[in-house]
Amino acid sequence: MRRYEMMVIIPDTLDDEAAQAVWERVKGLLDKQGGQLIDEAWWGKRTLAYEIDKRDHAYYGVLDFEASSEGLDELERLLKLSDDIVRFKTVRPTLRIRKPA
Repeated sequence: MRRYEMMVIIPDTLDDEAAQAVWERVKGLLDKQGGQLIDEAWWGKRTLAYEIDKRDHAYYGVLDFEASSEGLDELERLLKLSDDIVRFKTVRPTLRIRKPA
């Protein structure tokens, strides 16, 4: 399993509780695909850098997790089908190993 980081953007048309429910559903989808959640950060409502679908605010969340490539592909497919997700981006973070001085 490889380590990934995913940022999820949820529309601000939802209220705080509904956005949190979508966030929990995303974490549940990760678990169903066999992924292991390492860390999560819920950033809340933020201003977008540029308008997306005529919106200038959205809810942000970041997941740090491990998953197989098949599990990640299925998770991304399910997120693309969801109407409650504006955008998402998955990257493989570079792991830095410090050398002894």
